[in-house]
Amino acid sequence: MTEQLQTEETLFIFKELEANPNTTQRDLSTRLNISLGKTNYLLRELILKGFIKAKNFTGNPGKLKKIQYLLTEKGLVEKLRLIKHFLQIKEAEYNKLKQELDYLVNGKKTA
Repeated sequence: MTEQLQTEETLFIFKELEANPNTTQRDLSTRLNISLGKTNYLLRELILKGFIKAKNFTGNPGKLKKIQYLLTEKGLVEKLRLIKHFLQIKEAEYNKLKQELDYLVNGKKTA
């Protein structure tokens, strides 16, 4: 798996968990179009890195565990870093496409 794909998936997970902390791993895997096992792996890694916190909010021992995923302060900082990273990539892509278009339309290269 490429690093960019994993960071895109991480950013998507951050956004989803911030919008809906009660989302399930199955919902995340469906939205990300990845396996449930990979979703579980990514969430565990994010928990180990301290970016998210998992909180069990079912008190009944006979019930299925319901887990709430919360973005930590460290996770928020990482989310902002990833957003900045992707904005820089998109800006560079935009500038390159703009130069190519200008070259095709005007026949000259811009700086």
